[in-house]
Amino acid sequence: MGTRNKSMPLRINHEQAVSTSSNMPITLAKKRLIQSAKERSKERPGATASAHHLRQITKLREAAAASVPKASVLATDLEPLSIHKQLLQSTTKLKLTATAASGLRGGPLLSPIQQRPQSSGAFKPRRIERTRFRYFYDRGDLPVRVNFAGAIRKLQWQVELTQLDYGHYLPMFMEGLRELDEPYHFLAVNGVLDMLEKGEGRPLTCLPLLVLPMKQNLMTRHHKILCVQMKVIQKLVACCPYAGEALVPYYRQLLSIFNLFITKRVNCGDAIDYGQRRQENLGDLILETLHLLERSGGPDAFVNIKYMIPTYESCLQQS
Repeated sequence: MGTRNKSMPLRINHEQAVSTSSNMPITLAKKRLIQSAKERSKERPGATASAHHLRQITKLREAAAASVPKASVLATDLEPLSIHKQLLQSTTKLKLTATAASGLRGGPLLSPIQQRPQSSGAFKPRRIERTRFRYFYDRGDLPVRVNFAGAIRKLQWQVELTQLDYGHYLPMFMEGLRELDEPYHFLAVNGVLDMLEKGEGRPLTCLPLLVLPMKQNLMTRHHKILCVQMKVIQKLVACCPYAGEALVPYYRQLLSIFNLFITKRVNCGDAIDYGQRRQENLGDLILETLHLLERSGGPDAFVNIKYMIPTYESCLQQS
């Protein structure tokens, strides 16, 4: 009995300590704050939204509950992001119906928003493949090099141009016009111009071999390559007396790209185009080349040009 009586006050003291510690004022205040916050969140689920948005959300929930079957998800289970998306869709539908109704009543009718069609990519530059000119120059088989002796770099031939095989080198240099990296571009452009200037009538003998490289250069649809190719064609027709007439049968291979880019002109209004000294206006270059081909192509040149480019007007015939 003595031991039992001694343990009883200890148990009572422990229970009293626990009850007193649970009834501390700080813990009670924390519990009340948490309970009040939970009650507020239950009572006001959209406290951050405005009253107008709350009304719209309730309308949407009612409409969704009416349209969705009972077995599906309830409208109250919708996420806030989906609710806002539905709000935007509903407002756009209301605007479209309002415009259609105004058109029926005699007001201005607005066409619905249509998706823009995808671009066909007709003017997009094509991928430029590795050329034979780059391969032969890297291997050291071309008799040319760049001379940096003066203030301006120059092309230096290691052999006389009269000893070159034009049927082998001129088509290769013409193919090198597609190269945009240096020094390949510089060597190809200046090499072709030198061979045309000093070749006399020999470029005319290998003209059928030049048509394929010229067509491949034009098919790249690259602005810089097209401008260089136009200048080379002008140089070819100007240096060789009968090159214009010899090019007439090949108009179908060359003039299709001319027809595509003939309207690409710089329209700067009353301002001055300071880049015209570089002759990089593609539309003007194409028109100048066509005029030169018509003048030097003989009596059948205009008919063949008109067949490929219907909008072309003759520079010789009076309208």
